[in-house]
Amino acid sequence: MGALSGSTAYGSSVPERLQPSDFIEFDPAQAQLGQLLFFDPILSGNKNIACATCHHPEHGTSDGVSLGIGEGGSGLGPERLPGKGDGRIIKRIPRNAPGLWNLGARQIDVMFHDGRVSVSDVYNNGFDTPAQEWLPEGLNSILAVQALFPMTSQFEMAGDPKENEVGGAVYDRIDAVWSIIAKRVRIIPEYADKFVEVFEDVDTALDIDISHIANALAAFEATEFQSFDSPFDAYLAGAKTALSNDQLAGMDLFYGKANCSNCHSGSLLTDQKFYALMLPHFGPGKTRQWDSIVRDVGRMGASDRLEDAYRFRTPSLRNVALTAPYGHNGAYRTLKGIVRHHLDAPSSFTKWRAENAMLPNVPWLEAADFLSMQDARERERLGRRLDLAPSDLTGTEIFHIIEFLNALTGTASVKGRLGRPERVPSGLEVP
Repeated sequence: MGALSGSTAYGSSVPERLQPSDFIEFDPAQAQLGQLLFFDPILSGNKNIACATCHHPEHGTSDGVSLGIGEGGSGLGPERLPGKGDGRIIKRIPRNAPGLWNLGARQIDVMFHDGRVSVSDVYNNGFDTPAQEWLPEGLNSILAVQALFPMTSQFEMAGDPKENEVGGAVYDRIDAVWSIIAKRVRIIPEYADKFVEVFEDVDTALDIDISHIANALAAFEATEFQSFDSPFDAYLAGAKTALSNDQLAGMDLFYGKANCSNCHSGSLLTDQKFYALMLPHFGPGKTRQWDSIVRDVGRMGASDRLEDAYRFRTPSLRNVALTAPYGHNGAYRTLKGIVRHHLDAPSSFTKWRAENAMLPNVPWLEAADFLSMQDARERERLGRRLDLAPSDLTGTEIFHIIEFLNALTGTASVKGRLGRPERVPSGLEVP
């Protein structure tokens, strides 16, 4: 079998090669500044957790667990601990930490599992976000917009209102958080000098605002985690031997009989749309203000449309083998588990067990972890929502699909470009 093209038997479903021109161009100097900010806990309320804590290169730009341990924990990835005493965590992160691969691509117009950040002019500022009309000016991309919101989350980075001023500011107005963070950064002389150096509109430390910080973070994430040098990419470029026979068989299924490419389409292998997959629910849920039960209604929480209930955004599959566990809540720790669920969601939903997930050990939370799965009415509501048609594949065919998914892993790109800094200007511990 030769390299794929628009004239193959696969038709137009096989993507064009992902190339540098498909990405927004960011200033390399801003990316270097963003690297420091990405690894600096100064952006968190209690100065104890950085962006990199939950999106670490050592864990495929995620954290390696189903539902992470955010503010209050210590350590990284599956070894991260939930804290002790009064400072211990009181809630797991409600959703799985997504990988950061290729988020600087021009075609991306929606972020987060529920799509609560998207390109839109509904508020006359270019984006539809939880900040509504209070979104700061000067943000240069949807990736920069996205970078703002973990700082406002109590259990991710902000902390409890009684612990620090950032945590309290969230309950005043969301943009109050960002002015506090910006001040923290600009009063550090080393940061001030770097911002003056790399941003044309920053002449003094007082000119630094949250948009400069977010734009620097976006520049780093977009360039550091840009990845399109997988065996699949080599095959699309014409290298006939880049894929093994098993991977070629898996590609045949992916773009054919298994219908994977109906949703995982295009060069990023996502259509950026939302689907209900009947994934089992567990953990604290992403509850809305008026919800009386623990649950996560997905896209409906952002859109307020009933038809969006339990729908979640299609993830990109690039480097998917590096970003386990899988699903919006990490319901499956293996590719085999999540693939089988896609093929027969009702059966997998019924058979699902807690050991399919990878939850950090938090004894004082365990009693409530699976309450929603024990709620017969909520299980029935979740079980009624499914946008996937069943697909009957053999064990061998499933193996071939998984082999193809492994062929989507980058080579040199997964090692990053700038890497982890040895120190950050705040002097805080680098994760």
